[in-house]
Amino acid sequence: MPEPSQLVFHERVGLDGRRISPFSWRIRYAFLHKGLEPGIVETRFADVDRIRALSGQHFVPIIEHDGQVVHDSWAIACHLEDAFPDRPSLFGGLMGRGLTRWTNHWAGHVLGASIRRIIAADFVWVIAPEDRAYYRSSREAMFGCSLEQYCADRAGALAAMEEACVPLRVTLAEQPFLCGAAPGYADYATFSLFQYARVGCPDEIIPGVAEVRAWRDRLVAMHGGMGDRFGLYPAQRSGPDGR
Repeated sequence: MPEPSQLVFHERVGLDGRRISPFSWRIRYAFLHKGLEPGIVETRFADVDRIRALSGQHFVPIIEHDGQVVHDSWAIACHLEDAFPDRPSLFGGLMGRGLTRWTNHWAGHVLGASIRRIIAADFVWVIAPEDRAYYRSSREAMFGCSLEQYCADRAGALAAMEEACVPLRVTLAEQPFLCGAAPGYADYATFSLFQYARVGCPDEIIPGVAEVRAWRDRLVAMHGGMGDRFGLYPAQRSGPDGR
């Protein structure tokens, strides 16, 4: 493990090293944007005690940097922006940071909610087999129903996702990225939900939104095809408690 004074990234991993967390994906792209190469600590759901001991809570991503421990993807993005001001900006200034904060909330509460209803029942299969029982029980307690029931209205969820994509489609018809000519953190926060779907679902969920799909594919291809580097949906379903 890297020394505590270095930049360390605790990143969620699943089956065969797949990167399964949208929140970790946005920070992975933020590091690349800044030209930073952190040490990586691969983190499973089973590592919750280690994460809690380190940060006082049980979610990742987490970074360690010069003795500081920062959790929550938005707080991490802000830390990287402030700690490395001489490197390319994630936000483009204070006004851009404020607007990106709105985008970050919208991506999680609107777009992410609609995507989760499409993929949650499939997503269990990209988790390490030893973690599937925990994932299923914790999410079903959150949803108040089985994963399969939660995802039963797939047509409705797809329609909700396409409606949520209207402002993306209109914007991306006018410019290549949400931030304009080049991507910024608003792009990464939004893209991370589509990457979550690429990793966690066997189906293409945005076939009817050409502008959004083209933008997503541009981000997948960046940095030497980063979006394809760790594997997508598994070909076979096997393992305990997948049902």
